[in-house]
Amino acid sequence: MASSLPNNPSLDRLRAEARELQAVERCSTPEAELRVARRYGFSGWPALAHYLTIAGPLTVDPGGVDEAGLEGADRFCALASLRYDASDAPPRWQAAAELMHTNSVVYEHVWAAASAGDVPALQHHLAEDAGWARARGGPFGWEPLLYLCYSRVPLGRTGDNWLSAARLLLDAGADPNAGYLWCGLSTPFTALTGVFGEGEQGPRRQPRHPFAPDLAALLLARGAHPVDQQTLYNRMFRRDDSHLEQLFGHGLADAGPSPWELRLGEAMESRAQMWQRQVDWAVEHGFTDRLELLARNGIGVGAVAASAVIAQDPNALDDMGATPLHHAAWDGDLEVIRTLLDAGADPTITDARFQATPLGWAEHAYQTEAAELLRAQAST
Repeated sequence: MASSLPNNPSLDRLRAEARELQAVERCSTPEAELRVARRYGFSGWPALAHYLTIAGPLTVDPGGVDEAGLEGADRFCALASLRYDASDAPPRWQAAAELMHTNSVVYEHVWAAASAGDVPALQHHLAEDAGWARARGGPFGWEPLLYLCYSRVPLGRTGDNWLSAARLLLDAGADPNAGYLWCGLSTPFTALTGVFGEGEQGPRRQPRHPFAPDLAALLLARGAHPVDQQTLYNRMFRRDDSHLEQLFGHGLADAGPSPWELRLGEAMESRAQMWQRQVDWAVEHGFTDRLELLARNGIGVGAVAASAVIAQDPNALDDMGATPLHHAAWDGDLEVIRTLLDAGADPTITDARFQATPLGWAEHAYQTEAAELLRAQAST
């Protein structure tokens, strides 16, 4: 089972929904509550209420933080971090870098030191109290390890520097499975999720950590669970399978329940649902290498034949009113863009939602190379 709750759910809000259903359907309160619970993927009202009780202190809505009221170290952390909303973009991280260069924010608190990957500052804070390694705080109420893993501030630090900073926190007791529930939804955003990066906004707006493989290896070696549903979702949109290869190498295929699965229970999607999403996306987008990788690791891909990257009509509109060329532009997939153009894709078609061409999608996603290719096509 996998829950399908709205963002930032509350028991009061869902009780009101049950009362509305009860009034319309003239059913009993228990029946209305049962139907609401099942609507959102729970076996019953007690299971739904139990999840919301657990989720409350773990819920963070990064986009709900009022940055205008933040100063100093908190503002630095907010600007430096991936928030997983539409505000994620390189100018924010550059602004964080500029703020750090003009202020000693890393010594204000441990969360800023972690966001900056600043080893001396972390040593300073942890020497005062090693308990800071697991303390929740900063603008998002995260543990320091999460600020480190979700940071994208361009400070020119080396991989050894980031690894040393992460080791300091882990040696002091930081939880390698630390995470939070984004807007109260039941797929946790963990430290690994932050390191592996990417997602619906594309690899330029939500990039991987610059030293993702090494940081992920450290976290996995220190006990991070390899079954990270949000990582698999965020990284499924593009062809690269390096995250899967690394996680399979640490037991992804047959690992026991993760701490998050044990904590959240039926609210989380099942392993079967997790793998079905991966298979479905790979089939739909012609990711044959991924299907082969899944099959080699014992994941049933069924009797499927991977579809071609290009449908019979390269200008066919999907449910969003966008063409395959729009999506290739968003992903910055130059090979697919060229193949689609050769097959007759029309780069002047605008999508139904934003009234933008594939070039507009590429520009919004900071896909510089894709935008240049589409501009060159328009000039021919």
